[in-house]
Amino acid sequence: MTPSPKVLVVDLNNFASYPTLAIGSLVASLRNAEMDVTVLCPLSHDVPAMVRERQEGWKDQLQRWVFFSTNPALNWSRHGVRALRSWWISRPHPRVMQEVTCALEKKPDIVLLSVYLNHYPSCVEIGKLAAKHGIPVLLGGPVFNIELITKEWLRVPGLTALIGGEVDRTLPDLVRDTIAGKDLLKYEGVFYPDGRRSPTPAPLKDLSSLPVPDFTDFPWGAYPGRVIPAMAGRGCSWGRCKFCADVYTANGRTFRTRAVTPMLDELVELSKRHKSKNFILLDIKLNSDVRMWRGLIENFQNRIPGAGWVATVHVDQRPDNGLSKEDLLAARQSGLMRINFGLESGSQALLDKMDKGCKVESNSRFITDAYDAGLSVRVSMMQGYPGETTEDLQMTVKFLQEHRPQLDRIRLSQFKAIPGTRFQEEFDRDPQSYPDVSRFSWDYRDARGKFRYNTASSRKYRRAKRQLLSIVHSINKRPLRPGAEEFDGLM
Repeated sequence: MTPSPKVLVVDLNNFASYPTLAIGSLVASLRNAEMDVTVLCPLSHDVPAMVRERQEGWKDQLQRWVFFSTNPALNWSRHGVRALRSWWISRPHPRVMQEVTCALEKKPDIVLLSVYLNHYPSCVEIGKLAAKHGIPVLLGGPVFNIELITKEWLRVPGLTALIGGEVDRTLPDLVRDTIAGKDLLKYEGVFYPDGRRSPTPAPLKDLSSLPVPDFTDFPWGAYPGRVIPAMAGRGCSWGRCKFCADVYTANGRTFRTRAVTPMLDELVELSKRHKSKNFILLDIKLNSDVRMWRGLIENFQNRIPGAGWVATVHVDQRPDNGLSKEDLLAARQSGLMRINFGLESGSQALLDKMDKGCKVESNSRFITDAYDAGLSVRVSMMQGYPGETTEDLQMTVKFLQEHRPQLDRIRLSQFKAIPGTRFQEEFDRDPQSYPDVSRFSWDYRDARGKFRYNTASSRKYRRAKRQLLSIVHSINKRPLRPGAEEFDGLM
């Protein structure tokens, strides 16, 4: 009888307060194929997890001042601080490398790396270690269907192949053929370091028969709370925001959803396995399919009495987007504790430039209705999108002042130019359409555009930005709304 392949899965994601959904899904696929799987999770070895959000103190605001500064006099010092922070976050952690070394000494048949782009230095070291033992390495992640990024990552030493696609169903066969030394180009989405590649795979259409994710390898006792990740659909029904890279990644292309009953069955099974009734739904926009959104609302408490959950939605302009006052009241009664959406800006002109597909008035009404329904409201926002003016920032400040009592958390980020987005398409086609952007260059390894946004250096703009940073901190330094504390920092 042929022995089961021994698979080492290295999960370098150490930024969340719950297990990695992608790893759980891939491990389930492998174990269903009777493979011997070991998962190396940094948190299991006392590597501290990065905290995404928390009730802020003065140090958080100081860090924000430095990170968001566009004062020309501080350019060199600011870039130095950012570079140091980026190096610290991305560096190969000594304990992780030690545990990988020990795991490789047990002679697995293959190493699987599922990564984000900040993990490049760690992948280089792991690739070298695997090569010393003659162990093949497959590397995958959500952005490796974007060829210009993939070409940079093919330089990782020891790499057998890079996979740029949804492999929920094909991974066991990929693993067996890699171990056997067979040609992998019969599978779509495969890139070899020598430049050979197979065609780009189509998005996985049928999500109905995917296995229930396997989170048994994760250190549940090390997380702040026992929150289970899940996903009802892939992609986003809007999919047009110019800044968004999620809808161009391997699993984000086109919107696909599951049926309500199988989704609820999975949540019930996960709840039993991991002895928890708290969930985070990781869909880009859970109300992309209103039937799924309302199906969860109507059945969550019937299937899992006492459940609590959090989700992200899109306040779009469909006649029925599932976000009426009545819907939100029903959602709160169903156990929804926190709700997140992309506010981005309080300026309609800027939202239109982003092709965000929402209206300031609708965002305002949604925040009020969600707060009145008893929900903890979290928003993500963006500063520095090309074309943003001082007046745009002032309107955003005014919007936040009006809604300050109703907002629990604001995730404010600077605009990042990302390859594969509609922004790249427009900028590469006609750079002159962005007259305030200069010194632009693409860094494909880290999937970032480096540039200077000239407007951001003006005194009036910087004054308005200081007001924005102050009001964000005034909101984030408050405790979370009572009842939602267990879900703080998860989105």
